[in-house]
Amino acid sequence: MNAAKPAWTARRDIPAIVFSLSFPSLITWLYLVVFGSTGDSPAEASWSVRVSYGVGKIIQFGFPAVYVCCFDRDRLRPTRPTAEGMVLGLGFGLLVAATMLGVYFGLLADSPWFAETPGKINRLLRDAGFATSMWYGLLGAFYTIVHSLMEEYYWRWFVFDRLRRGAPLWIAIGISAFGFMAHHVVLLAVYFPGRFWVLALPLSIGIAVGGAVWAWIYQRAGSLYAVWVSHALVDASIFVIGYAMVAPLWRAD
Repeated sequence: MNAAKPAWTARRDIPAIVFSLSFPSLITWLYLVVFGSTGDSPAEASWSVRVSYGVGKIIQFGFPAVYVCCFDRDRLRPTRPTAEGMVLGLGFGLLVAATMLGVYFGLLADSPWFAETPGKINRLLRDAGFATSMWYGLLGAFYTIVHSLMEEYYWRWFVFDRLRRGAPLWIAIGISAFGFMAHHVVLLAVYFPGRFWVLALPLSIGIAVGGAVWAWIYQRAGSLYAVWVSHALVDASIFVIGYAMVAPLWRAD
């Protein structure tokens, strides 16, 4: 799995790696900043957000499969989960999820730092058509089960794997973690307006650390199962916190 690759293979991968590292930040900026709630009406904003998000995600998650089919078809063979990998993935996912839930509900739920965040999240959910409990639950299930798998397939299976073919392991981990963080910087800056230095950036750095740990676990486990389970647990806790923020706004309506 970690056999050395010819130098020309690493050079060939460079454009694909650069595209893969930068494209998620571009589409996040488009659907959240450019199109989010900027139309002449809520319906126009909703349409723009859905189209930009949907098309962007199709390109993002379709690109690795097309690239590997063209240049590295052996990578399409499935691998089995390992006991060590699953223990690492579950342990890290549970630790992060429990920490997030404990810090938010124990310390930050009533913090003035989050005063604008529920309204901002609610507006983004409204633009996308998910501003009800039922649709929010479906969105949470999709992100927890499906989107977490797609992100791991994209960032660890493809981006990290391409990087480690032409760079030392820890450099590959660091670059892939930075790319994984970058689009979250845009997202968190939108969710926490005016709180970039005290919330958006520190949380983004935490995401980079998480991405680095997931890359390390993927390196140890050799399959996506461990990092998928770990990522899903973290995403589930995020949606629990998000619901606690926006549900009072829905009840007030």
